[in-house]
Amino acid sequence: MAGETKSPSLFASSRNRTIVICLLLAVATLAVYNSASRHPFVNYDDDRYVTANVQVRSGLSWHTVSWAFTSVEQANWHPLTWLSHALDYQLFGMNPAGHHYVNVLLHAANVMLLFLVLYWATGFAGRSAMVAALFALHPINVESVVWVSERKNLLSMLFFLLAIEAYRRYAARPAVLRYVLVAVLFACGLMAKPQVITLPMVLLLLDYWPLNRWSNTPASRLLLEKLPLLLLSAASAVITMKAQRAGGAMVAMMNYSLSTRVANAVVTYWRYLGKAIWPARLAPFYPYPEDALGTWKVVSAALLLLAITILVILARRRRYLAVGWFWFLGTLVPMIGLVQVGDQAMADRYAYLPFIGLFMIACWGVADLAARGNVSPRWLVIAGLLVLLPLVTATSRQIGYWSDDLTLWSRTLAVTKDNYIAEDALGGALVMAGRFPEALPHFREAVRINPSDGSGNLNLAAIDQEQGNLRQAISRYQIVVRSVEDPQMLSYAFSNMGFAYRTLKDPASARQSFETAVRSNPNNAKAWMGLGLAEQQASDFTSAAHAYATSMGIQPSDFGYLLLSQCLEKSGHASEARAALAESQRLSPNFGQTQKVVASLLAN
Repeated sequence: MAGETKSPSLFASSRNRTIVICLLLAVATLAVYNSASRHPFVNYDDDRYVTANVQVRSGLSWHTVSWAFTSVEQANWHPLTWLSHALDYQLFGMNPAGHHYVNVLLHAANVMLLFLVLYWATGFAGRSAMVAALFALHPINVESVVWVSERKNLLSMLFFLLAIEAYRRYAARPAVLRYVLVAVLFACGLMAKPQVITLPMVLLLLDYWPLNRWSNTPASRLLLEKLPLLLLSAASAVITMKAQRAGGAMVAMMNYSLSTRVANAVVTYWRYLGKAIWPARLAPFYPYPEDALGTWKVVSAALLLLAITILVILARRRRYLAVGWFWFLGTLVPMIGLVQVGDQAMADRYAYLPFIGLFMIACWGVADLAARGNVSPRWLVIAGLLVLLPLVTATSRQIGYWSDDLTLWSRTLAVTKDNYIAEDALGGALVMAGRFPEALPHFREAVRINPSDGSGNLNLAAIDQEQGNLRQAISRYQIVVRSVEDPQMLSYAFSNMGFAYRTLKDPASARQSFETAVRSNPNNAKAWMGLGLAEQQASDFTSAAHAYATSMGIQPSDFGYLLLSQCLEKSGHASEARAALAESQRLSPNFGQTQKVVASLLAN
């Protein structure tokens, strides 16, 4: 390994220097991201991943483990991510501070591990430390760290880096068990998030540099060596595609032609490069820029990408250029939009892994230029600090935008155009703040931008329903049903539609809506409650009791247990009825009011 020495004293000094660098990187990361621990959960996916996820909120159990490994909820198969969230909930409950700080600690661990992996592979401590520092403090990574739902990004990166280090050790001294360890760590990364699917390609790049295996190992052997890992990648790809189809995440494939997706991918590579150099106007959602995909822009972007690719290939004496560039290009392929998942054109979180390649180019390139110009290492340190200080400022500011939903989505609307996702989210935040009149224009704007927007139509329908405009509400719910494939959103639409039909005295349509709602999402407590009311109205007290019991298992309530008690009593289960009644009285702050709520539900 380059830079090693056999002198015991020098080896001890090198080891101490490594420890000091790791500590400095960890302290800097924790200091900059410490304020994230005071942030709440956000109203974009955090409910689905944590706060309203029944399985996660049950904590770690055999049932949770079984669910995690069989579920494709949220259009992904990532069991280790689900188990991580379940463990957090068991430890911290609904306190967001713990969930946030685990994210921060994982990011700090990734920073230190990235430094160690690069240093042990190349022997260059300073360059490796600078790459890790850029990774730690670049604003593009804020989204991956301060957004609780992006635990999958951090966790998959941890296993990705561990797999690279395991591979380095295998390459130095090949053995079956060492290779098995690489495969196991890779599998763990895929089970956290399939973004690491490109690991076999990255390992081939590392064989070229810095491991230099291409010069003494036949190419056929290097490729054959990666075959088991490629099979893991293929399996993960198949599972991911099935999960995303099941979750309705690939509906955008129908909205954008292949030519449009290719054009956006080419332009988006340059957008990512721009944010690497000048990380401004960052947002959690970037709308698809169909009006910005002019032919001249696509062609010029493609030619520039091709020119850079040719130049780095020709620069054989500086192999890090090709490795860093193809690392960036290759690891972005699964997220670049050729296979469109969702409506976003790009996402900051997608840069967490690919930007490491750009950081490697920058740090090794500057160090090489400095060496050719006989620049003192002291000046390199000063230059590095001058780069990092503004990044720290920008990152701290970006972390602040995530301090609450109103701030986050107001900022997003300020830096993006025609962003219906942000309009929906800001409207939802205003509703939660009790500012209903201010929320309504945002929902209307979301539907204006995207008439088939499920969330916007769902919110407008709920407002119409609350105001008594039931037919108009049902029409909007039907738009949601026709335009989205997300099981949870469909369940909400059918559930609300059921209550609208119930108010309109149409019990058959109401019951059908509730049955469809629970099929779409068996964890919708409100849908089970509505189905129980429909069964009770039809005097099927046994079925009604089953529906109420299911609802109470998901989301207990005083009036729900009272309804359950009544149906159990009428179906001949007196002792269970008394137990349900006692639970209702225990949960109720005012049992008389609870009885009035139940009477109103049964009357309407």
